[in-house]
Amino acid sequence: MLKYVLKRVGLALLTLLIITFLLFVLVRIMPGNPFPSERMSAEQIANKRAEMGLDDPILTQFGRYLMGVLQGDFGKGTSLYNGAPIKTVLSTAISNSFRIGGIAVAAGTLLGLLLGITAALKRESFIDGFCTVFSILGVCVPSYVFLIFLQYNFAFRIPFFPYFFDVSRFAFSAVMPALSLSLFTMSTIARFTRNEMVEVFDSDYVRLAESKGLYGRKLVLRHVLRNALIPIVTVLAPLIVDLLTGALVVEKIYGINGIGKLMVDAIAGEGIDYNYVLALGILYSALYIGVMLLVDLLYGVLDPRIRVSAKAEEV
Repeated sequence: MLKYVLKRVGLALLTLLIITFLLFVLVRIMPGNPFPSERMSAEQIANKRAEMGLDDPILTQFGRYLMGVLQGDFGKGTSLYNGAPIKTVLSTAISNSFRIGGIAVAAGTLLGLLLGITAALKRESFIDGFCTVFSILGVCVPSYVFLIFLQYNFAFRIPFFPYFFDVSRFAFSAVMPALSLSLFTMSTIARFTRNEMVEVFDSDYVRLAESKGLYGRKLVLRHVLRNALIPIVTVLAPLIVDLLTGALVVEKIYGINGIGKLMVDAIAGEGIDYNYVLALGILYSALYIGVMLLVDLLYGVLDPRIRVSAKAEEV
């Protein structure tokens, strides 16, 4: 099992290194000017490029950049925040996005599992139909539309929550964006949980367990839910990354100084800030690879057959 874990971790690190290199090259060859050319002369831009080492060979630039990243230094912005260090700006954005995204992940997952399990246990009943319709609506309605609905009703008509994000009132400010972001996750998890549990209920090994007198909570927890969780975990992984990194439109509408809003500002600002685009691209990639690695390792916990195959590889 240890060899299996080390192999997966090594593969994840290699993948991240390759993605980082490709992102670095693509950002460097992108057309456009990373500096606000309207306010800088050609000579000033040339001096700035030389100062930042942008005229050096691409491999030299990548080696220098990679050494900085390994030390937590992503450089400085070229047009955003007056050239402040990226790690300083990024730390605030990560904190806001991760806290709100974490609430959305927890709420969406727990409520989605509850709805899915209830629908599966009450199959072909009114409750099952209600949960199914709710799941379909949750998948179809965009998160930002639900956020606008919440803003209008609970911030404008009934001024209970702040209309825009206020970091000094984080607990109240996080409710509406977290709810809007959790809707899609909750609906997706509920739909997959219901379908997978129904399929497991109809399987031969569950019928065998029932014939041996295993019913109720023990049957659901030991056999049905555990086997249904494997595909659910796979579906949940990319949803977690999307929520933790922040939804672009939701953060922009609600004025959250998070990763999503920072990416929009870096691309749509006065000049495309390639350093922020590159840093955020690496962050997105690292999160996605890290979550998928965690899911890969969780398979060994949820499915003993994977642990057996891992031991067979070691032999």
